[in-house]
Amino acid sequence: MTDLSVRSAGCPSLAAAAVTVLNPNLFWFREMGGERKGAEAGRAKGKGQRKDRSSSGPVGRSRKPQRNEGEATEKKERSEKAPKKAPQSELSDNETGDFVRVLGQVTVKAEPEDDDFVMDKRKKGRKRKREEESAEGPSCSTSKLKKQKKVKEEDDEVERNADQKAEKRRSKEKKPESSKGRKTKEEAEAARMMKIKLKEEEEKQRWRWWEEEKYEDGIKWKTLEHKGPYFPPDYLPLPDNVNFYYNGKAVKLSPAAEEVALFFAQMLDHEYTTKEVFRNNFFKDWRKEMTVEERMLITDLDQCDFGELFRMHKEKVEARRNMSKEEKQLMKEANQKIVEEYGYCTLDHHRERIGNFKIEPPGLFRGRGDHPKQGMLKRRIQPEDVIINCSKDSRIPEPPAGHKWKEVRHDNTVTWLASWTENIQGSFKYVMLNANSKLKGEKDWEKYEVARRLKSCVDPIRAQYQQDLKSKQMGIRQRAVALYFIDKLALRAGNEKEEGETADTVGCCSLRVEHITLHPHLDGDDNVVEFDFLGKDCIRYYNKVPVSKRVFKNVKLFMDNKHEGDDLFDRLNTSMLNKYLTSLMPGLTAKVFRTYNASITLQDQLKKLSNSSDNQAEKLLSYNRANRAVAVLCNHQRAPPKTFDQSMANLQSKIDSRKEQLSLAKAELKQAKKEAKANSDSKLQALVEKKKKVVQRYEEQLLRLEIQATDREENKQIALGTSKLNYLDPRISVAWCRNMEVPLEKIYNKTQRDKFAWAIDMTELDFEF
Repeated sequence: MTDLSVRSAGCPSLAAAAVTVLNPNLFWFREMGGERKGAEAGRAKGKGQRKDRSSSGPVGRSRKPQRNEGEATEKKERSEKAPKKAPQSELSDNETGDFVRVLGQVTVKAEPEDDDFVMDKRKKGRKRKREEESAEGPSCSTSKLKKQKKVKEEDDEVERNADQKAEKRRSKEKKPESSKGRKTKEEAEAARMMKIKLKEEEEKQRWRWWEEEKYEDGIKWKTLEHKGPYFPPDYLPLPDNVNFYYNGKAVKLSPAAEEVALFFAQMLDHEYTTKEVFRNNFFKDWRKEMTVEERMLITDLDQCDFGELFRMHKEKVEARRNMSKEEKQLMKEANQKIVEEYGYCTLDHHRERIGNFKIEPPGLFRGRGDHPKQGMLKRRIQPEDVIINCSKDSRIPEPPAGHKWKEVRHDNTVTWLASWTENIQGSFKYVMLNANSKLKGEKDWEKYEVARRLKSCVDPIRAQYQQDLKSKQMGIRQRAVALYFIDKLALRAGNEKEEGETADTVGCCSLRVEHITLHPHLDGDDNVVEFDFLGKDCIRYYNKVPVSKRVFKNVKLFMDNKHEGDDLFDRLNTSMLNKYLTSLMPGLTAKVFRTYNASITLQDQLKKLSNSSDNQAEKLLSYNRANRAVAVLCNHQRAPPKTFDQSMANLQSKIDSRKEQLSLAKAELKQAKKEAKANSDSKLQALVEKKKKVVQRYEEQLLRLEIQATDREENKQIALGTSKLNYLDPRISVAWCRNMEVPLEKIYNKTQRDKFAWAIDMTELDFEF
């Protein structure tokens, strides 16, 4: 019988003897600061010297060691006889396992596993606990094991808690100051210098095309090379566990019909799918994609169940939203590879960014407002639909495998790289360069220069159309009234449209009798014209404008003997109007009046509202108010943001909190002044100055918050961005910023600054539009 079997039999003589079993896989002691002295029990694999233990006493060092002289002598003798400490690497696993020690007359070989000893790591030097072996033998083994397990679990829990506390303490000690969210002065300075360096590098690499000579009229570029547009991936069929149901029964659709069904399912949570026009147009186009059998089966949209398709779509959206940081990074890298390959071109030996290099994927047309074609299928664009434009000596883009381009052109009088015709309205779509490219920048510069030239001849033009208001020819009178509206109200010229082809949007030349109401007297004004129509993007234009008596009479004349659907200007269209304007000034069209009036309004308002002695917040409010006047003139409206009320409530809460802080700071300042007056102590005087600075800081913060609240409220339904990007000469804003000492970053963001780099570089302080 082995030693282990003798022990497990519960031998009383062995229980009384001083027997220690060495487990090579268990560290008997955990070193806590290196306090162990003398010759201790050897660790597994020869990591230390061993020490005799009594089977009746506790294992390890006790909390309060009680040793007499005899014990000390005995310990010394044992340590002298103990084998010398050997490096761990010198003992193999077999040698360690066979290692035995002699205690009296009993020799016990090391066991592979022994649960009798439980390590207690709650305190440094804590005793290890050992359950006494029961004299009753195997009958007590179950209770012993349960007790051992319980003690072990408690000790492990205490050990984990202690380790966590120690880890937190060490992390706090080692945590640098910058990790608390505050940068050191050195880090902040390094970041600032890096930002400046990057900005300088970007400026060095920028193509300063505005300093080069312009090409002759009509020539846009000399060399153009690109990879062509990027096509969306092909449709992937639905998984087997996702079904479409018709009349309660699962139906397996053909891939073409299934793809269109998925387009509809993805919009089930949108109000579009509840509109009759949308549903009818969708169902009509969907049936065109079905097979004959599917068309015979699916005859009623109300019997269609897209529920599982919709849930699958929502799950995918949620999965994308909950992607891990690593997954998002992989997706970002994949998108960046596409951008690097397709998102850049070479224009006149310069690398330029392409704005919209991706072909729009197929889907359902939405349109603006109540568009009559909403719900129709936007078909997938194939390479056979695309015209490529590049230079003759460049490498022609390769179409996707198995396809070919519709046509390849080499036309350097246009700015587009690729073109195709979409199927909904038959309009042309183009791949163009980015807003900060040379071609876009030159176009903007030219647009604003034409508007500036109009400034020098606008007075003669106005005098002419005022004179034409009393012309004997009805066509000339209508042209004069239209010019009056375009000039004074900044109306768009409007274009002729086929009935039912697009939404019912109109401009000045396409106004109908139903859009005009005349009021001889209204709200204290005479000769008021009331406008009510849908403008561009189905944005309602509603305005009541007092006009001159002659204009009022002409409009009334134009409306005589006409019905609501009849054109107001039945002897005028946009082409006729622009042809006449071009004869007055080269490059002049009706659109130039809108740009001119927007820019001149901004400049006049800035002069009127700005004050160089104001603080920065007040100056920005003045700029936004000037910009707002332009937005109102151009009817740049927007719906109030959904979060507007909540954001205003949060802002008001900040204002109230700052008012309380200011009130308290003023009270503390008053008390400090009172104490300083009674006592001329320099410390009290310093405290008064400190309190003054606190009050001043709170006052500035409160003013800034109140100005911000005013600005938000005034911009609630006004879109400032449209006019800033498309109608306002950027040189006006750049000159204002420099004269008012306002950072340009407060007016233009990074994208806008790149777009108007030409204006930023060339504008002088004394610029006048």
